[in-house]
Amino acid sequence: MKTLRSRHALFAVIVSALAIAPAPQAQQGTGATAPDIPRLTFEKYTLPNGLDVILSEDKRLPMVAVNLWYHVGPANEERGRTGFAHLFEHMMFQSSKHVPPDTYFKFLEAAGASGINGTTDYDRTNYFETLPSNQLELALWLESDRMGYLLDKLDAPQLANQQDVVRNERRQSVENRPYGMTDEASIQLVFPAGHPYYANVIGSHADIQAAKLDDVKRFFKQYYAPNNASLAIVGDFDKAQTKALVTKYFGPLKRGPQVPAITATTPPITQERRKVVTDKVELPRLYVSWITSPFYKPGDADADIAATILGGGKSSRLYKKLVYEKQIAQNVSAQQQSLMLGSVFQIEVTARPGHTVEELEKAVDEELNVFRTTAPAVAEIERARNTIETRIIEGLETLGGFGGVADRLNMYNHYLGTPDYLEKDIQRYRAVTPATVRAFANDQLKPTARAIVHAVPGEKDLGPQVATPTPPEAKPGEGAEAVNADEPWREQPPKAGPSRALVLPVPESTKLANGLTLILSPRKGLPVVAANLVIRTGSDANPLDKPGLANFTAAMLAEGTATRSAPQIADQLAQVGASLGARSTMDATFVEGASLKKNFGATLDLMADVVLHPSFPADEVERQRASRLAQLVQQRQSAGQIAAKVMASVLYGDRHPYGFTELGTEEAVKALTRDDMMAFWKQNFVPNNAALVVSGDIVMSELKPLTEKAFDAWMPGTPARPVIGAPQTSRARLVIVDQPGAPQTELRVVGIGAARSSPDFQAMRVMNTSLGELFSSRINMNLREEHGYTYGANSQFVFRREAGPFVAGTGVRTDVTAPAVSEILKEVRGMSERPIDSEELRLAKDSLTRSLPGAFETGANVAASFSNVYIYDLGLQYFSNYAARVDAVSTAQAKAVAEKYLVPGKLVVVAVGDRAKIEPELRKLNLGPVEIRNRDGKVVTP
Repeated sequence: MKTLRSRHALFAVIVSALAIAPAPQAQQGTGATAPDIPRLTFEKYTLPNGLDVILSEDKRLPMVAVNLWYHVGPANEERGRTGFAHLFEHMMFQSSKHVPPDTYFKFLEAAGASGINGTTDYDRTNYFETLPSNQLELALWLESDRMGYLLDKLDAPQLANQQDVVRNERRQSVENRPYGMTDEASIQLVFPAGHPYYANVIGSHADIQAAKLDDVKRFFKQYYAPNNASLAIVGDFDKAQTKALVTKYFGPLKRGPQVPAITATTPPITQERRKVVTDKVELPRLYVSWITSPFYKPGDADADIAATILGGGKSSRLYKKLVYEKQIAQNVSAQQQSLMLGSVFQIEVTARPGHTVEELEKAVDEELNVFRTTAPAVAEIERARNTIETRIIEGLETLGGFGGVADRLNMYNHYLGTPDYLEKDIQRYRAVTPATVRAFANDQLKPTARAIVHAVPGEKDLGPQVATPTPPEAKPGEGAEAVNADEPWREQPPKAGPSRALVLPVPESTKLANGLTLILSPRKGLPVVAANLVIRTGSDANPLDKPGLANFTAAMLAEGTATRSAPQIADQLAQVGASLGARSTMDATFVEGASLKKNFGATLDLMADVVLHPSFPADEVERQRASRLAQLVQQRQSAGQIAAKVMASVLYGDRHPYGFTELGTEEAVKALTRDDMMAFWKQNFVPNNAALVVSGDIVMSELKPLTEKAFDAWMPGTPARPVIGAPQTSRARLVIVDQPGAPQTELRVVGIGAARSSPDFQAMRVMNTSLGELFSSRINMNLREEHGYTYGANSQFVFRREAGPFVAGTGVRTDVTAPAVSEILKEVRGMSERPIDSEELRLAKDSLTRSLPGAFETGANVAASFSNVYIYDLGLQYFSNYAARVDAVSTAQAKAVAEKYLVPGKLVVVAVGDRAKIEPELRKLNLGPVEIRNRDGKVVTP
């Protein structure tokens, strides 16, 4: 989490202070004055206890975002306590005085919240949730209770549990991930030992395990106090009522001690540093890093522009040179990670098979030498600026969460002391010139001031093993203490306020003369538009001897048309700050675009060109073939991707399209021809098999002429209508894929589910919401919160035109692989043996229905939602009737679908891990015949 004086007297003082506060204590802002920059209106004020409050009204949807930043991160950590700020983030989701254990997520999920999470970065920690606006008081109750009363319930067993969880997160996100240890090594080469950024955000096993309850208490008292936090509330609320609620819940909390200033300094790199890291990877990777200007300081915007020019997508210099021309790199990126104590500018390049990290470094140096000596062209600056500006504005579509309005207001407030910085933020990029970028490169990207890491194939060094101790014997609540005086009125969670009627959009639809369906959901507000061109044919139409054909065809669309080359397409998209991508699923192919409204016409023209006039140039086919072969190699590096590939093969075999991933197989990729792709495109990419689904700041009278102009020449045809038939019933067995030395086991418990058209669909969704879809679901609470086996566990039914898979999945530490399988199977069986009760049913239904507005928070969300409506012929009124269909599901129906689809004798267990360590205990579970498969899913001799 990727938790006094008399109350009445203090309440009166706060209300009085707010009512008569002089003007300097409250800040009004529009957030922007330039006509082409969105306006963010807000009010900022500070409670007497020091809590900053930022309010911004937005009536687009009956939703509200609550976003709380604490001004603490690894930058504030002590030596020997690396990862402590992140560990504490996890502790905040435990119980507090008035919020019982394991109920934080349940309260919010039942309220229909979405995006519930917390994150830790080097300089800050934040917590956020977006929920129906009539549930605002619930969020304030929960956030204020853990701010004020966490220590009243925090004990040693809770700490031990979350230490296990965080260590599992480290195994999953660092140690068992390709290049994860190298990522960490690159940071440790930039910053010296003892520096707050040295140990990465997550910290080391030794330091995580060494944390004591007294450390937690001290950290909480010092940093988790109102005077070290800022609360942003954005959405559909009444400002006067919200101020009163903020005062009610946060006003009585004590001010904490003065937060000590961060004294750490970042020494410059004065001589090139080098390191070679071996990892269990197939492809070498190069990291080149520099320490650059701190966040929002002079040079920071130039660094962002420089990173975009060098490695920001297909229009960047390094992509064109290393990936496109020389074809020595599989992918390349450059980014400025802006931080308070010194930012990190990093270039990362992964080699193509057969090429070395030394080749990559030489080619990167050649480009950097040119970049330092010759100022970039004005057009390059404009492309980078437009890309960044579009990304900022698109982020404002969401109220909260990662990068939404609330998060951006809080970010500005955290780093700059004011939320009123949007216009200045955009203007600082508009002030960048070719000369300032060249000056940045000369001053800050010096060859002598960098750290270089080579990641090469070899053994993975995880460092000394740190044992997982037996949880301490302690009574619940032992060691807890109070910071704030109790207030009995907090015992009861607040009731929901009056709800504003939810009117979900019913899109407009029309059909062009050539048969192209046009679906539009207008959205007033931000000047952005998202569009999906949906072809109702996907990988299910692949010939059995040509898996990956649909995906290969989609990947070729933007690689050249009758009038544009691949680099020209990339440059023109970047010039207008637009995005354009193509992908396939089993049921459809998508060409997805998004841009600012002023550039949507140009974006739509580019989208039409790649769909109507792809030329499938022979040299581009070979480039893409080499890239896809390298992607298949990369799949073999990831335990999660191996599990997905093996799962598909085990359930469906090689005589069914669902038995392959979208990429297909190495044999097929090598054999597919330009003629295969051209034939697939000609037959299936026809307007009577497609819909253009659009959402954003545009109306039909504007959209239809643009669409007719772009797609009028598209001729109808007869698309493929594959009949693939139902898959055979799976049979219980154990499948092991050996990954010697793996610190975790990737587990999948899988079976065959149902088609999207099944009348059981809604009951299956409700049942699985309780089983494994929510954080508070049975599987996750068991494996993560009760046992500490994993960072997270979940389950889902994958719905397709034909029966897709049921998947329960997680990554667990190696030594608990067999117990984790037992617990998953126990919970799966429990849906029949201990069917969901009325309380669970209500929670599942409320979560599904009340969170529905979140599916309409952004134009991209809306376009995706109505794309599914089109693919599966659900009808334009689908979402208007959604709540009624969910509410109609009964406990008996939930039990019936569990008995029908979760049959133990038909479930396969797939374990990707260290065979020598996991096989003996797994065999004792008697899961059925045992198969040993390789990373491609092929059965091998034991």
